Amino acid sequence: MILNFAESRLSNGIRVATAAMPSVESAAIGVWVGVGGRYEEKRLSGISHFIEHLLFKGTTSRSAKEISQAIEGRGGYFNAFTQEESTCYYARIASQHAWSVFDILADMYLHPRLAAADIHKERGVIIEEIMMYKDQPQHLVQEMLGDLLWTNHPLGRTLVGTEENIRRVTRAEIAGFKQRRYVPGNTLVVFAGKVKHDACVARVERLLGGVPRRPTPSYPPVSGKTGQGREAVLAKDIEQTHIAMGVRLFGRHDRRRYALKLMSIILGENMSSRLFQVVREKHGLAYSIHSSVQLFEETGVLDVSAGVDTDRTPKAVEVILGELARLKEKRVGSSELRRAKDYAIGQLRIGLESTSNQMMWVGENLMSYRRFLQPQEVIDRIESVTERDIHAVARDVLHRRRLSIALITPKGGEKHGEMLKEKAEMLGSGDG
Repeated sequence: MILNFAESRLSNGIRVATAAMPSVESAAIGVWVGVGGRYEEKRLSGISHFIEHLLFKGTTSRSAKEISQAIEGRGGYFNAFTQEESTCYYARIASQHAWSVFDILADMYLHPRLAAADIHKERGVIIEEIMMYKDQPQHLVQEMLGDLLWTNHPLGRTLVGTEENIRRVTRAEIAGFKQRRYVPGNTLVVFAGKVKHDACVARVERLLGGVPRRPTPSYPPVSGKTGQGREAVLAKDIEQTHIAMGVRLFGRHDRRRYALKLMSIILGENMSSRLFQVVREKHGLAYSIHSSVQLFEETGVLDVSAGVDTDRTPKAVEVILGELARLKEKRVGSSELRRAKDYAIGQLRIGLESTSNQMMWVGENLMSYRRFLQPQEVIDRIESVTERDIHAVARDVLHRRRLSIALITPKGGEKHGEMLKEKAEMLGSGDG
């Protein structure tokens, strides 16, 4: 599977990439900036997400209403997201409106209004968002897990920040952070759909080519000195126990990442996975259980999350850890590996049929790997993974010293802390 990819770089350092899809009638456009939660000092935690919100409140020449009408009024869609290492502003529109929509995204990037009244209103919006997450134990337990995995490090903090930070951050701090970190060297513009590369480069050059070069921001890396907590238990007035287990990993450039992804699929990424079949289907311990992998530049996490029957929480923890231990003890079977490969490849192929997903694929590759990976290259790497590879990565990473467990339980469940310590020993100490 080969995408029609092209890339150019402007003289000021901004990259322009395209994935041409001549047979479609739409275009997806993304303006990516290499800044996110891990670039923030503690007192400004949440500021990247705050800026993302504020860019939609209007520019010096367009109101928020005019921006939305210009895109949605033409049948388009636009949104944004903030991650740990990047922020993306994106839109999908009929191809004949691509230039006018990109003009708006460029205006948001260059000339956000950052009006005091907008900042005041958006504080309230984001504080309500923070409160919403606090009322969602499945989200809150993930925040607890992040704090355990990367203690006192930006990666361990929530992307939306704290209520205290959001209330006290000033307009000057917001404007200064934006100016220092939205720079050409970490900016990427991606077009996918019915577009031509040279025309896209010319348009970006016209609107963003005059942005002066400035130093590209950096962040503190995770190292062996970065703290990791083991267990955390929080009691709340809820009905179900929520579990989040995380194994701290290597970064995204490690050659074992393909075996790791297939291991996660086998473990818990779909309804035929081991965790779903054992925890839910066999024992009836959970309604929802899932595993996933998230890799950053130099670190990552294998995450298992579940909402379980409170009365049988110790049993659920034991069964989940038992499945992790089983991956270390015995190789997966050839048919199980084949199903995992077919699932991974099928999900990739299906996803890349849309302009939005091709734009995301290009953006995530260039921001994360600083080069473009053709889908076929990834497919070939997936196909090359063996049962031995999965067993090796399981033995390398599934150890007690890499494991953190967060638990949110109904009132009275505080005692589960000791249980978690005892059960975690099922993975063994290891040297991986």
